[in-house]
Amino acid sequence: MASVIIIEDEQRIRELAARALAENGHSVSTSANAMDGLQAVVGSSPDLVILDLGLPDLDGMELLKMIRAVSDVPVIVATARGEEPDIVLSLDAGADDHLVKPFSVEQLEARVRAVLRRAQTAPRGTPVTIGGLVIDGAAREATVDGEQLELSPKEFDLLRYLAEHVGEVVSKRQLLAEVWRQPYGGSDKTVDVHLSWLRKKLGESAAETRYLQTVRGVGVKMVEPA
Repeated sequence: MASVIIIEDEQRIRELAARALAENGHSVSTSANAMDGLQAVVGSSPDLVILDLGLPDLDGMELLKMIRAVSDVPVIVATARGEEPDIVLSLDAGADDHLVKPFSVEQLEARVRAVLRRAQTAPRGTPVTIGGLVIDGAAREATVDGEQLELSPKEFDLLRYLAEHVGEVVSKRQLLAEVWRQPYGGSDKTVDVHLSWLRKKLGESAAETRYLQTVRGVGVKMVEPA
């Protein structure tokens, strides 16, 4: 069904996760440290990576950044770090989901299915154009009035999602579920901060909007600029 690389130094967790995913038809390989894991990702172009952050040779967050520098492969961070700042940090660094240990095999399998489903349906075709804003999902680039925007991975994902729903009011809960991969809840402040950064890069503010309109008590809406 999919090729999966598990980068995890705890042998018991690594073997349990690999066995469960293999029984579900996935092709699974494993690495016990960061450098072997990075080499496997680069060399085999997997469909999904499951990444522990507490690795013996390099912090998993640094490995995540290295993976993101060379690949858009979906990454599920599976770690004992469960505080909200840790979750926000991993998602902002490019993780597609954050799973906190201890977790059941069933929960891992459900997260894998969800992330793979989103990856398979993610648009990669014609760039989206709204006014002077152009968003190229395949190249992961965006320009406004001909100037390229310097966006973090999560800022780009947020901008693209809003552009794909232009004219629709999107709630913060929806953004947390679809952009931050937190269907079971998260902090609205994360969305607020990223919207503020996006507005600044788009040359607007909450008081003087061009593309992003706040609908008080409901959510945010991308519109064609006047």
